[in-house]
Amino acid sequence: MLSCSIHAAEPEFPPQVWLNPGFYSYHFDRDKDLRENNIGLGVEVLLAPDHGLMAGTFMNSRDERSYYAGYQWRPLHWRPGDTHVSAGIAIAAIDGYPTYRDGGWFLSLLPVLSIEGRRIGVNFTVVPTIKDRIDGAVAVQIKLRVW
Repeated sequence: MLSCSIHAAEPEFPPQVWLNPGFYSYHFDRDKDLRENNIGLGVEVLLAPDHGLMAGTFMNSRDERSYYAGYQWRPLHWRPGDTHVSAGIAIAAIDGYPTYRDGGWFLSLLPVLSIEGRRIGVNFTVVPTIKDRIDGAVAVQIKLRVW
């Protein structure tokens, strides 16, 4: 007796491209006059469900222009309904903070939580306070999927 079964291959993950207009931050130290509307332009490219690249520019909390480039590793996934939720960490090179390395580049490791619908998503992260260098905040980034 000869038996044969055909298994459908796992669908390949099509890359996704998301654009964002910067982010909004809520600083922990409410007594400082820090910019919370961190407008800019950013791109996030998801290469696989767990892996993404990101780059962009924004006006930072000190009213200076910052640039960033980084990698996201989001290994935790949930699927409530038609929404995709993932969590992990992002490592990024960032510049433009005059109180840290005189505005030069530095590496940052941040937690990331992403909630994505079909075309609209949001990223959340927590920026830790580094005394006299970086002002801690919760940051929210709205994004639009363009590919």
